[in-house]
Amino acid sequence: MELCCPNMSESGGSLCQVKQLPCHSIPLCRMQASGHHMYNLTSITHQPWVNHPALSVSTSPSEAVRHRVTGATAGGCSNLECVASRLGEGAAWGVSSRKVVVTGGGGYFGFRLGKELASQGMSVILLDLNKPPCEIPDGAIFYKSDIRDYSSLYKVCEGVDCIFHTASYGMSGPEQLRKEQVESVNVGGTNNVINVCKERSIPRLVYTSTINVVFTGKPIEDGDEASVSSVPPEMHIDHYSRTKAIAEQMVFSANGSSLKGGGLLRTCVLRPGGIYGPEERRHLHRVMVNVERRLFSFRFGDPQARMNWVHVDNLVLAHTLAAEALTLERNCIASGQPYFINDGVSVNLFEWLTPLFENLGYSRPLINLPVSLVYSAAVLVEYLHTALRPVIKVPLLFTRSEVRNIAVNHTFKIDKARRELGYCPKTYSLVDSVELYLKSQQPRSNSPLLNFSWTCNLSQHLVLLLLLSLVLLMLGCILCQN
Repeated sequence: MELCCPNMSESGGSLCQVKQLPCHSIPLCRMQASGHHMYNLTSITHQPWVNHPALSVSTSPSEAVRHRVTGATAGGCSNLECVASRLGEGAAWGVSSRKVVVTGGGGYFGFRLGKELASQGMSVILLDLNKPPCEIPDGAIFYKSDIRDYSSLYKVCEGVDCIFHTASYGMSGPEQLRKEQVESVNVGGTNNVINVCKERSIPRLVYTSTINVVFTGKPIEDGDEASVSSVPPEMHIDHYSRTKAIAEQMVFSANGSSLKGGGLLRTCVLRPGGIYGPEERRHLHRVMVNVERRLFSFRFGDPQARMNWVHVDNLVLAHTLAAEALTLERNCIASGQPYFINDGVSVNLFEWLTPLFENLGYSRPLINLPVSLVYSAAVLVEYLHTALRPVIKVPLLFTRSEVRNIAVNHTFKIDKARRELGYCPKTYSLVDSVELYLKSQQPRSNSPLLNFSWTCNLSQHLVLLLLLSLVLLMLGCILCQN
């Protein structure tokens, strides 16, 4: 498993964070003040799955779809700085910044971001391999394309002023185990996005990263951008976190690069926690299915462990503010900067999911298992899932990475985003999202076909439970011997 605090004293920050600098002076100074770790990326840019810029581009037009939908979210805020930033939404973009691209625009968050940008009067290109499940809003166009296809990406980005790079692969579940695809999308795709920005003279790039780039299983309490830096890629145990860390450093390295048509590329990175909200399917659906299978009947790890989540609308707000903070009107204050983004509240996962358990008619998990036991089971199930994939689909309850995320306390402050971006998250409740999700589910059927399908799935789950029982037995024997 992928809610405002007092502002920090200016005396506790670097000179670059206090003194207003000319736009061209910000990147190097702020990069050094933020303590970024820069890695050798030479080998990455020469990987076979990275497409490089071509001088001539001749591809067939991408598939475009346009529809109409209404509705935009209104924001509210308590402090004056935040109110001013919201009153100025859209104004700080300037005359030339009316066309933007959202990679991953067919996904849950990418589509919500594109919808909000279109409501602000932007001309939005939603770029994705999969068409959004909802109607495309006025002011937006959907292009079916792959960010790993440089020529197609180059063609789509003509006349664009800003790219919101939200596309990624391998966040959770079985996707995490597909190394080649995770690397080709997260690293190769990001390389293409950066090169297109340079060749198309796109001055702003907002990259959606993840808190995983700084988390390796050790507790973090109220971490911030100055005290918690991204760790070397080799320290990550899953391909998603490793490739997102590599891609994030590529985005930082690209900040301040010269554009083909003149000017400089300004980049910034947002690090959200898990995303939730109405119509979210990745997290809620997976948890709900496992609860109904009785595979979520235990808890593990530090019972006081807490984490941060972010409502989709708060994350959308953070991205629009970040894009504004890369403009000359805002003195490029976000240039080369990372920002942790969440709802401003830390929660315990099992307590936070209580509304889901209760709405499904179950109680919260009461059985406590050792983390080492659950982690060992995750290792085995990951192996079996990969090895037996051609024969049987072994469901993944948790991956190793997810076990660590749940078991270990890791929380982050959003003071920097509030101070520099004017970010002030609204308060939301998971209860509303759960109720909307359950209402959208189709009623159960007692048809023979469904029962047969359920019986087949049950047999697979029994196999998995037998394997898990074997692991528990083996570990029990080892503990007894010791």
